[in-house]
Parts: sequence; structure tokens; C-alpha cells
Amino acid sequence: MPIKVLVVDDSNFFRRQILKLLSDDDDLEVVDTAENGKEAVEKALRLKPDVITMDVEMPVMDGITATREILRHQQIPILIFSSLTTEGAKTTLDAMDAGAVDFIPKRVEDISQKKDEVKEILCKRLKEIGRQGRNNSSRKHPLHESFSHEKVPAGRPSKVAKLSTLFTPPPRTAKFKLLAIGTSTGGPLALQKILKSLPKNFPLPIVLVQHMPATFTSAFAQRLNQICDISIKQASNGDQLEAGHAYLAPGGQQMTVKKLIGGSYQLKVFDGDKSLTYKPSVDVTFTSIVESCPGDALAIVLTGMGADGCEGAKKLKASGSQIWAQDEASSVVWGMPAAVVGAGIAEKVIPLADISNQIIRAV
Repeated sequence: MPIKVLVVDDSNFFRRQILKLLSDDDDLEVVDTAENGKEAVEKALRLKPDVITMDVEMPVMDGITATREILRHQQIPILIFSSLTTEGAKTTLDAMDAGAVDFIPKRVEDISQKKDEVKEILCKRLKEIGRQGRNNSSRKHPLHESFSHEKVPAGRPSKVAKLSTLFTPPPRTAKFKLLAIGTSTGGPLALQKILKSLPKNFPLPIVLVQHMPATFTSAFAQRLNQICDISIKQASNGDQLEAGHAYLAPGGQQMTVKKLIGGSYQLKVFDGDKSLTYKPSVDVTFTSIVESCPGDALAIVLTGMGADGCEGAKKLKASGSQIWAQDEASSVVWGMPAAVVGAGIAEKVIPLADISNQIIRAV
């Protein structure tokens, strides 16, 4: 059965172009289009599509408000079309606050000059997100919880901190020195959910790799830093890792970890091999940790398309480090974690809601 798609855009040009891009794919069926957010809400409730493409700037009702309203009634994966600008990054993150699971850059020149490339990316993304949404339609999807902009008030323990007191931590089998997390589609909300629950005195440095354009990683890191107790920044070349700090790989570049004389760790940020599909790449970062921190890392692979991170995770596992993966039910797309699980290297397969507590117990 084809994945049912509702296309929402106030531009007649973009609606027609999206329809053309999707029309030749037998696995996708456009059930209707909408010209504004209000119409999108009405048609989403009536037609119950498997996935929605959503514009942001629209008359009558904008895409962010429409996303919130749709998800208030039913759990449908929503893919945002966004401009690659600073303002576009902000509105995209606002849309993901509202519950959208992913975004695709919206550029007229790409549709006209790189039609085949745009078509491949869009169709693949819609099919992956639509299938996962269809599989999880019978239960509330954890990633449709919106971003919270509130920090836990000083002096009051977080919900996870309270939960952690109920457990006796198991004996440690490894002394972790570094936490590394890799993710792609659905990652922004997954990362926020995990990082927001970690205490300010978290004892390890954290390196983060999220597939995301350069314009977005800086804005994303700033937003995470505002809502989390730990410190979070976009990584810069030469950053020295500190406990209780997280470093997000910049979009369009690669990030590696180097061990310095004396035992501390330093980041290298560089352009990297142009032939690499992912920039940043989870495999590149994970592989560098094998050389700098063999056997002492905890690496977690979260929701995302493809298999980036699997090869690096294999090398980390062989060095003695631990590998965890997000489970299928809580993933927007169970691609990257599925690759790790399929390779037989995941020591734990964990629902998103439990990952932060498991991290706290482990370290």
C-alpha cells in the first residue's frame, strides 16, 4: 500500500513542483494539497495521511501553528520545508518544537537545477518517515512531545534525577571517559530529550553528531544550551573537552577527538573528504574515538536514516567500548540504530524515554 502524503504550501509553484517530484514513485500517493495551515488541519483530520510536507510561512494559519494543531488530534509525521537562512533555521527549530520530525531545505534553484537529486532525497525521506509513522500509529510517538523551553529551577532535582534515586546502580564494567552520540532524522528532539535530563555536574564530556546543514547546527546548539543544565556549544577546532559540556559537530564539516599529553581530549574540526556522504559523519567521529579513547567510551546511536555510525561503532566495540541503540518504537526512522542492532554490537536497545536515566546509572 502506497504511503499517503498531504502536501501543504501556499505557493502554487511549489505545490505543483512537489506533485511532479512525487508522481512517478509508486510507493507514494499524494492524497491532496492544502494552501494554508487551516486547510491543512482540516484535511489532515479528514484524510489521515501517513506523512505531511509542511511549509512554514503561510496565510490564515502558519505551518508551526498547524503542526501543533494536527498533532494535538493525531500522530502524523510532519516534514518541514525550510529556507537555508539564519531565520529559516530558527523557524525550523520552532517547527520541531511544535512536533515536526524532520526538515528539508526549500530552494527554488535546487528544484529547477537539481531536480533528480531533490526528488531522490524527498521521496526516500517521505517513505522512511511515513512507514515508521504508520508502524507507530497505534501509540503516541515519543518524538511528538514538543521541545520544552524551561530549565529545572535551581535547587530542585529533575524528574530523571528523582527517578535515579530509586535504583541501585549496577557494578561498573567499564570506567567511561567520554559519551558520544550520533543521530540523523528525528535527532533534534531525541537529543534534546536526553540532554535536558542530564545534571549540570554530569561527569563526562559529550560529543554530538547530528546530520544537519551548517546554518542549523549553530542555532541548534544555542537552543540546546538555553534549555539544558549542561553546557552545549557548536564545536570549534581546538576545543578541549570538559566534563558536563557537550560539543555539537558543525554542519558541513567533520569532527574528530584527539588525546593530548596528560590525558585530556581535544577536538579537531575540518572540512574532510569531499566524497563522504555525511558532513558531519558519525563514523568519522566514532572512529577517531577508537584511537583516542579505546575501550573507555559509551557510544549511542539514535534515530536516523541510513547506517552512518555502524562502522565506527564496530571499531569502538572491538576496542572494548560500549554501544547502545535507540529502539524501533521510539525512533522516527529506525535505520542507523537498526544497522547497529543488526550487526550484533548493541549491548542495549533502549526506548528514548529511558536513555537518559540509563546513562546516569551507567556513569
